[in-house]
Amino acid sequence: MVRVGIDGPVERDTAALADAVAAALVDAGLPVVRPRATDFLRARSLRLEFGRDDPDAFHDLWYDFPALRREVLEPLGPGGSGNWLPRLRDAATDRPWRDPPRVAAPGTVLVLDGRFLLRDDIRDALDVVVHLDMSAAARARRLPEVERRRVLGAWERYLAECDPASRADFLVRYDHPARPALVRHGRLA
Repeated sequence: MVRVGIDGPVERDTAALADAVAAALVDAGLPVVRPRATDFLRARSLRLEFGRDDPDAFHDLWYDFPALRREVLEPLGPGGSGNWLPRLRDAATDRPWRDPPRVAAPGTVLVLDGRFLLRDDIRDALDVVVHLDMSAAARARRLPEVERRRVLGAWERYLAECDPASRADFLVRYDHPARPALVRHGRLA
């Protein structure tokens, strides 16, 4: 099994690219699973402890990366059981999903989209990561207004602390999604 992550600051961009990659893999005859990091958020009481707009809380507290590793990435990794959980928590209702675990077919490709996938606590659980690189102006333009304050501050911290462009297997310049520019980078270059 291969675990692919699509990392970027704008959820609709990472989701759209991950959906396109998954569709292409299915068209090539490969089994694909398509979880989303946004389905592995912590409880609202933890996420919003410091307010809805706090960039540090967004970076540190919103995503439940240990659960994502435990329920998805490790079971679909080397020596894993193949039994994975498609989602953990509904962010809108703040309630757990009640989905039963699923069994991945041999040779399955996992395509995960999300933010902060090149952090130390998650990077080693992915085999290939594509990072969508955007200028500060493009990030501000493409993010929904309600998310800008928390996401832009958290993303700047992520860029400074993790240097995702240097950790990614593929770097895609994504200021204009209709005209992405692929830069081969990292260990797969």
